[in-house]
Amino acid sequence: MLKIMLVRHGETDWNRVKRVQGGSSDTPLNDIGREQAKGLASLLEGEKIKAVYSSPLQRAVFTAKEIAALHNISVKTSPALREIEAGELEGILSADLGKRFSDYLFDGDKMVKIPGGESLSDVQQRSWDLIKKLCAEYDECTIVLVSHYFVILSLICKVLDVPLYKINRFRMDTGSLSIITIDGEALWLQVFNDTGYMSEELRAACSSYPRSL
Repeated sequence: MLKIMLVRHGETDWNRVKRVQGGSSDTPLNDIGREQAKGLASLLEGEKIKAVYSSPLQRAVFTAKEIAALHNISVKTSPALREIEAGELEGILSADLGKRFSDYLFDGDKMVKIPGGESLSDVQQRSWDLIKKLCAEYDECTIVLVSHYFVILSLICKVLDVPLYKINRFRMDTGSLSIITIDGEALWLQVFNDTGYMSEELRAACSSYPRSL
């Protein structure tokens, strides 16, 4: 059985002001995000982690390196873990969109491609292809994938067999941990959006960003 820990990167200033932060925005973690990354590393220190994979974007890589350092392993990057390409919406404040970012991904229950960007099905396909590749490479161990909001939620929808147009029913915070396990064709979601490692001070300083990048 393969245990996959899905980590959402720590907070950035763009998260805090709710600016669309897709795959073309290589924004760094802010002070809160760096504290979240260190907290996640401490949380996972006791796990027997075989490998750590990350999106190539620095907000994910920093988070991944904090985790990997405590296990004396290097971080492997994969473009399959990169956040959804937001196209013409990249960098726009959520308040200026006129509606939620995720509402641009669907026409009713039909998925559409963001102008100049990707569709959510594109994201799910590339990230699930990576999962299948990892299942062929690893067995009976634990690996960590550090990625982004829509990548992780699309994978969780796949595991739960939930249609992507229902993605707005999920909420996931920055610096959170979710865990899936895979045993052949059997898929489980064991943990979702765990932020229990945070101190009261860090929790008070954090903001939640449901339905945002």
